[in-house]
Amino acid sequence: MLAACILVQLYYVFFYFRPLARHKDETTDAVRPVSVVVAAHNELENLVELLPMLLDQEYPEFEVVLVNDRSDDDTEFYTYELERQFPNFRVVTIKKTPEYLNPKKYALALGIRAAKYEHMLFTDADCRPFSSRWIQAMQNGYQHDTQVVLGYSPYVEEKGFLNHLIRFETFLTGIQYLSHAIKGRAYMGVGRNLSYTKACFFRNKGFASHIKSIGGDDDLFVRDAVNNSKVNIVISKEGQTASIPKKTVREWLIQKRRHMSVGTQYKPADKRRIGAFISSNILFYVLCITGLVLNSHLAILGALFGVRYLAVYPAYVLAARRLDEKLSMPLLPILEVAYFFNYLFLGVSVLMYKKFRWK
Repeated sequence: MLAACILVQLYYVFFYFRPLARHKDETTDAVRPVSVVVAAHNELENLVELLPMLLDQEYPEFEVVLVNDRSDDDTEFYTYELERQFPNFRVVTIKKTPEYLNPKKYALALGIRAAKYEHMLFTDADCRPFSSRWIQAMQNGYQHDTQVVLGYSPYVEEKGFLNHLIRFETFLTGIQYLSHAIKGRAYMGVGRNLSYTKACFFRNKGFASHIKSIGGDDDLFVRDAVNNSKVNIVISKEGQTASIPKKTVREWLIQKRRHMSVGTQYKPADKRRIGAFISSNILFYVLCITGLVLNSHLAILGALFGVRYLAVYPAYVLAARRLDEKLSMPLLPILEVAYFFNYLFLGVSVLMYKKFRWK
Protein backbone atom coordinates (compact mmCIF):
# COMPACT_ATOMS: atom_id res chain seq x y z
CA MET A 1 0.00 0.00 0.00
CA LEU A 2 2.84 2.37 0.88
CA ALA A 3 4.54 1.64 -2.46
CA ALA A 4 1.27 2.35 -4.30
CA CYS A 5 1.03 5.74 -2.61
CA ILE A 6 4.56 6.58 -3.73
CA LEU A 7 3.84 5.50 -7.31
CA VAL A 8 0.86 7.86 -7.44
CA GLN A 9 3.02 10.70 -6.20
CA LEU A 10 5.78 9.89 -8.70
CA TYR A 11 3.22 10.14 -11.47
CA TYR A 12 2.34 13.67 -10.38
CA VAL A 13 6.01 14.59 -9.99
CA PHE A 14 7.08 13.52 -13.48
CA PHE A 15 3.88 14.21 -15.44
CA TYR A 16 2.85 17.51 -13.83
CA PHE A 17 5.39 19.18 -11.53
CA ARG A 18 8.63 18.72 -13.46
CA PRO A 19 7.12 20.11 -16.71
CA LEU A 20 6.00 23.15 -14.70
CA ALA A 21 9.56 23.58 -13.42
CA ARG A 22 10.75 23.71 -17.08
CA HIS A 23 7.99 26.05 -18.25
CA LYS A 24 8.93 29.41 -19.73
CA ASP A 25 6.45 32.23 -20.21
CA GLU A 26 6.04 33.44 -23.76
CA THR A 27 6.43 37.08 -24.75
CA THR A 28 4.57 39.13 -27.30
CA ASP A 29 4.90 42.48 -29.02
CA ALA A 30 1.14 42.87 -29.19
CA VAL A 31 -0.27 45.57 -26.91
CA ARG A 32 -3.93 45.31 -25.99
CA PRO A 33 -5.82 47.86 -23.87
CA VAL A 34 -6.48 46.38 -20.43
CA SER A 35 -9.03 47.02 -17.70
CA VAL A 36 -7.73 46.21 -14.20
CA VAL A 37 -10.71 45.43 -11.97
CA VAL A 38 -10.59 45.45 -8.15
CA ALA A 39 -13.57 44.91 -5.85
CA ALA A 40 -13.13 46.26 -2.31
CA HIS A 41 -15.23 46.36 0.85
CA ASN A 42 -13.84 48.58 3.64
CA GLU A 43 -10.28 48.21 2.36
CA LEU A 44 -9.05 51.79 2.62
CA GLU A 45 -5.67 50.96 4.18
CA ASN A 46 -4.95 48.42 1.46
CA LEU A 47 -6.21 50.65 -1.34
CA VAL A 48 -3.91 53.47 -0.24
CA GLU A 49 -1.00 51.11 -1.01
CA LEU A 50 -2.41 49.19 -3.96
CA LEU A 51 -3.99 51.83 -6.19
CA PRO A 52 -0.84 53.97 -6.67
CA MET A 53 1.03 50.79 -7.64
CA LEU A 54 -1.63 49.94 -10.22
CA LEU A 55 -1.81 53.45 -11.64
CA ASP A 56 1.99 53.50 -11.93
CA GLN A 57 2.13 50.41 -14.15
CA GLU A 58 4.37 50.61 -17.22
CA TYR A 59 1.81 49.79 -19.88
CA PRO A 60 0.71 51.90 -22.88
CA GLU A 61 -3.07 51.80 -22.45
CA PHE A 62 -4.98 50.63 -19.38
CA GLU A 63 -7.59 51.70 -16.87
CA VAL A 64 -8.19 50.81 -13.24
CA VAL A 65 -11.80 50.13 -12.28
CA LEU A 66 -12.42 50.05 -8.54
CA VAL A 67 -15.73 48.67 -7.32
CA ASN A 68 -16.43 50.30 -3.95
CA ASP A 69 -18.64 47.60 -2.47
CA ARG A 70 -20.77 49.08 0.35
CA SER A 71 -17.74 50.54 2.15
CA ASP A 72 -18.46 52.68 5.21
CA ASP A 73 -14.86 53.76 5.76
CA ASP A 74 -13.25 56.67 3.86
CA THR A 75 -12.78 54.75 0.60
CA GLU A 76 -15.21 57.07 -1.21
CA PHE A 77 -13.31 60.23 -0.29
CA TYR A 78 -9.91 58.77 -1.12
CA THR A 79 -10.98 57.43 -4.50
CA TYR A 80 -12.76 60.69 -5.35
CA GLU A 81 -9.40 62.47 -5.20
CA LEU A 82 -7.77 59.78 -7.36
CA GLU A 83 -10.50 60.14 -9.99
CA ARG A 84 -9.69 63.84 -10.22
CA GLN A 85 -5.98 63.16 -10.70
CA PHE A 86 -6.01 60.12 -13.01
CA PRO A 87 -8.20 60.01 -16.14
CA ASN A 88 -7.69 56.22 -16.39
CA PHE A 89 -9.13 55.59 -12.91
CA ARG A 90 -12.84 55.02 -12.38
CA VAL A 91 -15.00 54.04 -9.43
CA VAL A 92 -18.19 52.00 -9.45
CA THR A 93 -20.06 52.46 -6.17
CA ILE A 94 -22.44 49.90 -4.71
CA LYS A 95 -24.74 51.03 -1.92
CA LYS A 96 -26.72 47.81 -1.56
CA THR A 97 -26.46 44.27 -2.93
CA PRO A 98 -29.65 42.44 -3.95
CA GLU A 99 -30.45 39.83 -1.31
CA TYR A 100 -30.34 36.87 -3.68
CA LEU A 101 -26.86 37.67 -5.05
CA ASN A 102 -23.38 37.00 -3.71
CA PRO A 103 -21.86 40.42 -2.85
CA LYS A 104 -18.41 39.86 -4.33
CA LYS A 105 -19.70 38.33 -7.55
CA TYR A 106 -22.20 41.14 -7.89
CA ALA A 107 -19.40 43.68 -7.38
CA LEU A 108 -17.14 41.99 -9.92
CA ALA A 109 -19.95 41.69 -12.45
CA LEU A 110 -20.63 45.44 -12.21
CA GLY A 111 -16.92 46.13 -12.56
CA ILE A 112 -16.74 43.93 -15.65
CA ARG A 113 -19.73 45.69 -17.21
CA ALA A 114 -18.13 49.05 -16.50
CA ALA A 115 -14.75 48.03 -17.96
CA LYS A 116 -14.02 49.70 -21.30
CA TYR A 117 -11.66 47.10 -22.67
CA GLU A 118 -12.02 43.53 -23.86
CA HIS A 119 -9.06 42.19 -21.88
CA MET A 120 -9.50 42.35 -18.11
CA LEU A 121 -7.09 41.71 -15.24
CA PHE A 122 -8.22 41.02 -11.68
CA THR A 123 -6.61 41.27 -8.27
CA ASP A 124 -7.70 41.88 -4.67
CA ALA A 125 -7.26 44.93 -2.47
CA ASP A 126 -4.83 43.12 -0.15
CA CYS A 127 -2.51 42.17 -3.03
CA ARG A 128 0.54 43.97 -4.39
CA PRO A 129 2.10 43.47 -7.85
CA PHE A 130 5.77 42.54 -7.63
CA SER A 131 6.59 44.67 -10.65
CA SER A 132 5.55 47.81 -12.46
CA ARG A 133 5.32 45.51 -15.51
CA TRP A 134 2.70 43.22 -13.99
CA ILE A 135 0.05 44.12 -16.56
CA GLN A 136 2.50 43.51 -19.42
CA ALA A 137 3.64 40.19 -18.00
CA MET A 138 0.09 38.90 -17.59
CA GLN A 139 -0.88 40.07 -21.06
CA ASN A 140 1.99 38.04 -22.48
CA GLY A 141 -0.16 35.04 -21.65
CA TYR A 142 -2.59 35.86 -24.46
CA GLN A 143 -1.00 33.64 -27.09
CA HIS A 144 -2.66 31.51 -29.76
CA ASP A 145 -6.31 32.49 -29.14
CA THR A 146 -6.00 32.32 -25.35
CA GLN A 147 -8.94 33.83 -23.47
CA VAL A 148 -8.04 32.98 -19.87
CA VAL A 149 -4.66 33.58 -18.21
CA LEU A 150 -3.89 32.08 -14.81
CA GLY A 151 -1.33 33.85 -12.65
CA TYR A 152 0.41 32.98 -9.42
CA SER A 153 0.00 34.91 -6.17
CA PRO A 154 2.21 33.89 -3.24
CA TYR A 155 1.87 35.19 0.29
CA VAL A 156 4.30 37.64 1.86
CA GLU A 157 7.06 36.00 3.89
CA GLU A 158 6.84 36.70 7.60
CA LYS A 159 8.11 35.13 10.81
CA GLY A 160 6.46 32.11 12.41
CA PHE A 161 5.41 28.56 11.58
CA LEU A 162 1.91 29.62 10.49
CA ASN A 163 3.41 31.79 7.76
CA HIS A 164 5.57 28.87 6.58
CA LEU A 165 2.45 26.69 6.45
CA ILE A 166 0.36 29.28 4.60
CA ARG A 167 3.08 29.82 2.01
CA PHE A 168 3.63 26.07 1.59
CA GLU A 169 -0.11 25.48 1.13
CA THR A 170 -0.25 28.27 -1.45
CA PHE A 171 2.78 26.86 -3.25
CA LEU A 172 1.40 23.32 -3.33
CA THR A 173 -2.00 24.54 -4.56
CA GLY A 174 -0.24 26.70 -7.14
CA ILE A 175 1.89 23.98 -8.67
CA GLN A 176 -1.19 21.78 -8.93
CA TYR A 177 -3.47 24.17 -10.81
CA LEU A 178 -0.65 25.66 -12.92
CA SER A 179 0.77 22.27 -13.94
CA HIS A 180 -2.69 20.93 -14.79
CA ALA A 181 -3.29 23.98 -16.99
CA ILE A 182 -0.06 23.25 -18.90
CA LYS A 183 -1.43 19.79 -19.63
CA GLY A 184 -4.72 21.20 -20.90
CA ARG A 185 -6.59 20.26 -17.72
CA ALA A 186 -7.11 23.64 -16.07
CA TYR A 187 -9.58 23.45 -13.20
CA MET A 188 -9.09 26.62 -11.16
CA GLY A 189 -7.35 29.96 -10.82
CA VAL A 190 -7.01 32.54 -8.07
CA GLY A 191 -8.80 35.89 -8.18
CA ARG A 192 -5.72 37.54 -6.70
CA ASN A 193 -4.09 37.25 -10.13
CA LEU A 194 -6.37 36.27 -12.98
CA SER A 195 -7.15 37.59 -16.45
CA TYR A 196 -9.83 36.82 -19.01
CA THR A 197 -11.74 38.49 -21.81
CA LYS A 198 -15.20 39.99 -21.76
CA ALA A 199 -16.23 37.63 -24.53
CA CYS A 200 -15.26 34.68 -22.35
CA PHE A 201 -17.15 36.09 -19.37
CA PHE A 202 -20.41 36.66 -21.23
CA ARG A 203 -20.15 33.46 -23.27
CA ASN A 204 -20.14 31.56 -19.97
CA LYS A 205 -23.00 33.68 -18.59
CA GLY A 206 -20.77 35.26 -15.99
CA PHE A 207 -21.15 33.72 -12.55
CA ALA A 208 -24.68 32.40 -13.18
CA SER A 209 -23.88 28.71 -12.69
CA HIS A 210 -22.57 29.31 -9.15
CA ILE A 211 -24.21 32.58 -8.19
CA LYS A 212 -25.44 31.19 -4.86
CA SER A 213 -22.02 29.87 -3.81
CA ILE A 214 -20.10 32.03 -1.35
CA GLY A 215 -16.90 31.72 -3.41
CA GLY A 216 -15.98 30.59 -6.88
CA ASP A 217 -15.68 33.92 -8.69
CA ASP A 218 -12.26 32.62 -9.72
CA ASP A 219 -12.01 28.82 -9.65
CA LEU A 220 -15.61 27.98 -10.58
CA PHE A 221 -15.48 30.54 -13.37
CA VAL A 222 -12.34 28.85 -14.71
CA ARG A 223 -14.11 25.49 -14.34
CA ASP A 224 -16.80 26.71 -16.72
CA ALA A 225 -14.52 28.65 -19.07
CA VAL A 226 -12.29 25.69 -19.93
CA ASN A 227 -15.21 24.13 -21.81
CA ASN A 228 -15.02 26.72 -24.57
CA SER A 229 -11.87 28.81 -24.02
CA LYS A 230 -8.14 28.23 -24.23
CA VAL A 231 -6.25 28.72 -20.96
CA ASN A 232 -2.62 29.78 -20.54
CA ILE A 233 -0.43 30.50 -17.51
CA VAL A 234 2.08 33.17 -16.48
CA ILE A 235 4.51 32.35 -13.67
CA SER A 236 7.35 34.87 -14.01
CA LYS A 237 8.05 37.05 -10.98
CA GLU A 238 7.03 40.15 -12.95
CA GLY A 239 3.61 38.60 -13.48
CA GLN A 240 2.97 37.75 -9.83
CA THR A 241 1.10 39.57 -7.08
CA ALA A 242 1.96 39.20 -3.40
CA SER A 243 -0.86 38.71 -0.91
CA ILE A 244 -1.00 39.57 2.78
CA PRO A 245 -1.37 36.35 4.84
CA LYS A 246 -3.74 35.77 7.71
CA LYS A 247 -2.25 36.45 11.14
CA THR A 248 -4.03 33.81 13.20
CA VAL A 249 -4.75 30.12 12.76
CA ARG A 250 -8.49 30.75 13.18
CA GLU A 251 -8.61 33.33 10.37
CA TRP A 252 -6.64 31.07 8.06
CA LEU A 253 -8.82 28.02 8.79
CA ILE A 254 -11.98 30.02 8.06
CA GLN A 255 -10.47 31.15 4.76
CA LYS A 256 -9.44 27.59 3.80
CA ARG A 257 -12.82 26.11 4.73
CA ARG A 258 -14.47 28.61 2.38
CA HIS A 259 -12.08 27.67 -0.41
CA MET A 260 -12.56 23.94 0.16
CA SER A 261 -16.34 24.27 0.13
CA VAL A 262 -16.07 25.55 -3.43
CA GLY A 263 -13.89 22.57 -4.39
CA THR A 264 -16.86 20.25 -3.89
CA GLN A 265 -18.30 21.79 -7.08
CA TYR A 266 -15.35 20.93 -9.31
CA LYS A 267 -15.86 18.53 -12.20
CA PRO A 268 -15.72 14.84 -11.20
CA ALA A 269 -12.56 14.21 -13.25
CA ASP A 270 -10.81 17.15 -11.60
CA LYS A 271 -11.87 16.04 -8.14
CA ARG A 272 -10.52 12.55 -8.84
CA ARG A 273 -7.14 13.90 -9.96
CA ILE A 274 -6.81 16.29 -7.02
CA GLY A 275 -8.16 13.68 -4.63
CA ALA A 276 -5.69 11.04 -5.81
CA PHE A 277 -2.75 13.34 -5.09
CA ILE A 278 -4.02 14.49 -1.70
CA SER A 279 -5.22 11.07 -0.50
CA SER A 280 -1.99 9.33 -1.58
CA ASN A 281 -0.02 11.79 0.55
CA ILE A 282 -2.34 11.50 3.55
CA LEU A 283 -2.31 7.69 3.38
CA PHE A 284 1.47 7.69 2.96
CA TYR A 285 1.98 9.57 6.21
CA VAL A 286 -0.70 7.56 8.05
CA LEU A 287 1.07 4.33 7.10
CA CYS A 288 4.49 5.75 7.97
CA ILE A 289 3.35 6.93 11.40
CA THR A 290 1.56 3.62 12.02
CA GLY A 291 4.67 1.66 11.07
CA LEU A 292 6.83 3.73 13.42
CA VAL A 293 4.40 3.34 16.31
CA LEU A 294 4.16 -0.44 15.78
CA ASN A 295 7.91 -0.70 15.13
CA SER A 296 7.04 -2.73 12.04
CA HIS A 297 9.23 -3.28 8.93
CA LEU A 298 11.36 -0.26 9.72
CA ALA A 299 14.01 -1.06 7.10
CA ILE A 300 11.43 -1.23 4.30
CA LEU A 301 9.70 1.85 5.68
CA GLY A 302 12.96 3.79 5.68
CA ALA A 303 13.82 2.71 2.14
CA LEU A 304 10.43 3.74 0.75
CA PHE A 305 10.54 7.04 2.60
CA GLY A 306 13.98 7.67 1.11
CA VAL A 307 12.75 6.94 -2.42
CA ARG A 308 9.91 9.36 -1.99
CA TYR A 309 12.16 12.00 -0.47
CA LEU A 310 14.63 11.80 -3.36
CA ALA A 311 11.87 12.03 -5.98
CA VAL A 312 9.30 14.42 -4.54
CA TYR A 313 11.36 17.02 -2.69
CA PRO A 314 13.68 17.86 -5.62
CA ALA A 315 10.57 18.39 -7.75
CA TYR A 316 9.22 20.78 -5.12
CA VAL A 317 12.53 22.63 -5.05
CA LEU A 318 12.72 22.96 -8.84
CA ALA A 319 9.12 24.18 -9.09
CA ALA A 320 9.70 26.62 -6.21
CA ARG A 321 12.80 27.95 -7.93
CA ARG A 322 10.81 28.49 -11.13
CA LEU A 323 8.16 30.40 -9.18
CA ASP A 324 10.84 32.24 -7.20
CA GLU A 325 9.42 30.84 -3.97
CA LYS A 326 11.45 30.14 -0.84
CA LEU A 327 11.01 26.67 0.66
CA SER A 328 12.50 25.69 4.00
CA MET A 329 14.03 22.26 3.32
CA PRO A 330 14.41 21.33 7.02
CA LEU A 331 10.73 22.17 7.59
CA LEU A 332 9.37 20.41 4.48
CA PRO A 333 8.47 17.08 6.16
CA ILE A 334 6.78 18.90 9.05
CA LEU A 335 4.95 21.26 6.69
CA GLU A 336 3.75 18.33 4.60
CA VAL A 337 2.38 16.47 7.60
CA ALA A 338 0.71 19.63 8.94
CA TYR A 339 -0.73 20.52 5.53
CA PHE A 340 -2.13 17.12 4.55
CA PHE A 341 -3.66 16.35 7.93
CA ASN A 342 -5.09 19.85 8.09
CA TYR A 343 -6.56 19.22 4.63
CA LEU A 344 -8.19 16.06 5.96
CA PHE A 345 -9.55 17.89 9.01
CA LEU A 346 -10.96 20.74 6.91
CA GLY A 347 -12.48 18.35 4.39
CA VAL A 348 -14.42 16.57 7.13
CA SER A 349 -15.36 19.95 8.63
CA VAL A 350 -16.75 21.20 5.31
CA LEU A 351 -18.87 18.08 4.88
CA MET A 352 -20.27 18.39 8.41
CA TYR A 353 -20.81 22.14 8.52
CA LYS A 354 -21.41 23.96 5.26
CA LYS A 355 -22.56 27.40 6.36
CA PHE A 356 -20.31 30.29 5.33
CA ARG A 357 -20.64 34.04 5.25
CA TRP A 358 -19.14 36.76 3.07
CA LYS A 359 -18.18 40.03 4.68
